[in-house]
Amino acid sequence: MTDTDVTQLAVLTMTKAAMVAAPVLITALLVGFLISLFQAATQIQEPTLSFVPKMIAVAIALLLTGNWVLAELVSFTHQLFAMLPHLLGRT
Repeated sequence: MTDTDVTQLAVLTMTKAAMVAAPVLITALLVGFLISLFQAATQIQEPTLSFVPKMIAVAIALLLTGNWVLAELVSFTHQLFAMLPHLLGRT
């Protein structure tokens, strides 16, 4: 396993992690931003007002994208197992 292999594997892993986490993170970001705009406009400063809708939106995002996330992770795992002989030097 060379330095290039390690770097390539690290980049591949970080890219896949960002792809898998993006739907949940973007949903939480958008909902949090909209709630903060609402709080600024109405001057209501209640912490639970931002937490509960964000939690519900993240749960919905997980329900909608969970199948895709699981498929991506299974595909990535299969790809890693296929790369294993090359990484161990037994090509």
